[in-house]
Amino acid sequence: MPSAPGLPGWAYGLGFARDGSGFALLAACVSEPTAPESGFCRHHVAVRDAGAEEWVLRRSPLPETPETQGVSASLLVLGPGRALVEEGATGPGGRTWFTRDGGRSWRAGDRRTVGTVPEIPAGAVLTTDCAAPAGALPDACRRERLVVVSPRDGRRRALARMPLLGAHPRPAEQPEPDGSWWVSGTDPLSGRPAVAVSRDGGRGWTVARLPSPVTGPARYTAVAVGRDAVYAAEMGELTGGDPVKNGMRALHRSVDGGRSWQRMWTTGPVGEPRTLMGLPVPGPGGRVEIAGELSGYGSADGGRAFVDLKDGTHYVRRTPLGLLREGSRCRYALTADGVRWSEFRLACGEEES
Repeated sequence: MPSAPGLPGWAYGLGFARDGSGFALLAACVSEPTAPESGFCRHHVAVRDAGAEEWVLRRSPLPETPETQGVSASLLVLGPGRALVEEGATGPGGRTWFTRDGGRSWRAGDRRTVGTVPEIPAGAVLTTDCAAPAGALPDACRRERLVVVSPRDGRRRALARMPLLGAHPRPAEQPEPDGSWWVSGTDPLSGRPAVAVSRDGGRGWTVARLPSPVTGPARYTAVAVGRDAVYAAEMGELTGGDPVKNGMRALHRSVDGGRSWQRMWTTGPVGEPRTLMGLPVPGPGGRVEIAGELSGYGSADGGRAFVDLKDGTHYVRRTPLGLLREGSRCRYALTADGVRWSEFRLACGEEES
């Protein structure tokens, strides 16, 4: 992936398609300490076309915003040359802009869910909206449903079939490398954490309960599929020890595609890892890495024991090109195998380039 440290501002949204093309949202903010209300942020879109050796700036659909509002727009890449930019406002009335030509033109829309689809098409993103009461904001939502963001037009459509995972299922936005889609939630019979997998684009789901160390539900479960195992990091409040923001209660491992699970790591009041930023990073032969709040931690035995990698903090998420590691403000890396990382930089500024 080519670097572009000289892009203006800083990158706050980044995504890729399977062909290697990508989009980045950038913001360049001007502030005046003596008159904060006069500050503003100018937004840009950087695009890398498939096979191109450089990133190029194209018109951003986002208007200039007051610096006091911060930067809160989001980016969803929906396949080669296709992306959706969403303004920061939540709820169905929030504005969106869709491109199918690499950011050369944008079509305005909104976040409403319209209609139903039987399956998740290639390039789509899986998310949720509030089903009851319809259109409610997250804090007032009693029941959520799975929603597909279409690569055809950027519109949201409800997925016809959902796994039985309680009122607030949490889907992974992207499929795993083997094509599977994963959703976490709560087993309706026991109230314990559970995950569901679909191998036919969301037409059918298989649910499995996790061997959680506690009897209550998790905040969510982060799933990553490796070459020889699937890892599920159960997130939630920790008992004892220093308080943390992104507590990982346990790490589970499956060697049969998620049909059965073994708890490998149970988090205690001391000992690391106790936190997880994003997804576990599976590697071959029982290797797995955890990006914690303080450092990264690696295991060579499937998660039974970890060593401190002493490599700083990162956030890891899935893209169609592999796992994306976001480190400092402008440094990124991609891996397809959990071992070798391809590093690149975007919008670093003079002091970091």
